[in-house]
Amino acid sequence: MKPAVVRDRIFKTAPTVGLIVAAALIADYVINVLVMRNPQTFTPFTTLIIATVVATPLAYWLTSQKMKLEQLRDELSASVEAQQRAIEQYREADRLYRLLGDNLTDHVALWSPKGERIYSSPSIERITGYTHEEFMALPPQAMVSDADFKRVQGVIRGLEAGGPPVHADYESARKDGRVIWLESSYSRLGDGSDILLVTSRDITERKQLEIDIAKALELAEAASAAKSDFLANMTHELRTPLTAIIGFAEVLRRSRNLNKTAARQVGHILDASNTLLSVVNDVLDFSRLEAGGLELDPGPFDPAAMASSCAALVEERAVAKGLKVEVRAAKDIAPMNLDGPRLSQVLLNFLSNAVKFTAHGAITVALTQTIDGEEAVLRGEVIDTGIGIAAENREAIFDRFSQADAAVSRRFGGTGLGLAISRRIIERMDGQIGVDSVEGQGSTFWFEVRGPLAELPAPEAEDVSPLDAEAGVRLLLVEDNAVNRELIRTMLEPFGIGVETANDGVAGIEAMRQGQFDLVLMDVQMPVMDGLTATREIRAMEGARGAATPIVAMTANVLPEQIATCLAAGMDDHLGKPINPTKLLETVARWSGRTHAA
Repeated sequence: MKPAVVRDRIFKTAPTVGLIVAAALIADYVINVLVMRNPQTFTPFTTLIIATVVATPLAYWLTSQKMKLEQLRDELSASVEAQQRAIEQYREADRLYRLLGDNLTDHVALWSPKGERIYSSPSIERITGYTHEEFMALPPQAMVSDADFKRVQGVIRGLEAGGPPVHADYESARKDGRVIWLESSYSRLGDGSDILLVTSRDITERKQLEIDIAKALELAEAASAAKSDFLANMTHELRTPLTAIIGFAEVLRRSRNLNKTAARQVGHILDASNTLLSVVNDVLDFSRLEAGGLELDPGPFDPAAMASSCAALVEERAVAKGLKVEVRAAKDIAPMNLDGPRLSQVLLNFLSNAVKFTAHGAITVALTQTIDGEEAVLRGEVIDTGIGIAAENREAIFDRFSQADAAVSRRFGGTGLGLAISRRIIERMDGQIGVDSVEGQGSTFWFEVRGPLAELPAPEAEDVSPLDAEAGVRLLLVEDNAVNRELIRTMLEPFGIGVETANDGVAGIEAMRQGQFDLVLMDVQMPVMDGLTATREIRAMEGARGAATPIVAMTANVLPEQIATCLAAGMDDHLGKPINPTKLLETVARWSGRTHAA
């Protein structure tokens, strides 16, 4: 026993011992002195010793028992209070649990390992329309299809005790017959009971939203496909007549039999036709950019050569207006690995605008390059002395269908797409584009792009001889449009090229069966049989020969996917309409007289 406990008991025993001893002394005095009247027998000291010896252990024992009883009472009282608190906490937890269960939007269920329902939260009535008692009496497969029930059973069989929950979506039938979608989470408790915990929620609105989104996406894709088909058809329908207009205008412009007035008028026709072709090309380019169809094709190119080439393309128009075109580029500008043709398109857009909006003065193309390790930053500028742009209009001119103001549009024309296309191209290259301008004094349009330095490949010697009158090339032209057939004849026959024509794919196949040709120019959209089918038939027919005649698509179908379709059908090259005489002669020179493995 602890000393402190003994000391405490002694302290509590002392008063009792004192009380007993005092009572013994009083009793001894009363009995011997007062009652017996014999003072000699009254011995207080002896009584004190005897009473102390007898009372001390008795009092100590009684005190100990009393203290034990008090301790037991305190412990019992504390135990009762703890149990009462536990009961109150349990009741509160039960109340909160029932409150939670009654107000849950999700349904919580417990299933025994034998597949029997143990518990179902009251929210089941809100979800399914069945009361708690009705639901507990239903068989497990009552509300779902056989296929969904088997699928869910497979999910349950794959669960591990204490493992992560597995989710499943399925259709379910309410009590009123309405079909709803449920999402359930299945997990096995890891306490050794193997009880299955299932939580389910109504996701009908979400599923309906998913269905609506899918339908909207399908409609959008259909609309996009319709737009693509429309663009493809419009491209073909616009380029086909432009082929004849531009082609014959070019033939007449080169003729020496026209007087000055007629030559000038033919020049007007050619300029107007090229303007219309530029509009068509801009619309198609921007449609592809908006649809995310711009794929960059990086390759080694010479920025200085690009600048000189673009300047040469607009020089004739500039000189006609009395403008001087100058190119400023350092001699040490290094080749880079970027999409050169796309950068040329941007620079040419800048130059075309500069020529259009400049009445007098000069146009300068400036190139600078900053080397940064294995990469370089290329900055291109087109500086003009034209009408300039007001500060409030500078940002808007890079938006689609936008020009500085309505007066500019009426005076100079144009679609307002060139700069929008240029911005999309430069942004696709992760570069920057902008303009600095002073109204009435001129503008500087610029771009900056970063790319790796590159080495230009050595030029390959082409095994192609220039066409001359003794070339003796025999060419088959498969074209349904009579005007275009006449145009191609007019362009090629002065160079000693024999042109035989067929007005559809069937006639083209028959001509190939009857004769030998050095080259085939094949239109794509034709009646009776289209050019793609005719090409496949010709390739199949030539398969046994071990060699094939080069076939070049000559078509107004110029979209990238259309070009890919031509090549996939067995064609060797593509020549877009309207036909450029120089490109036509280059193509004939490149492919005529060649054969390759079938």
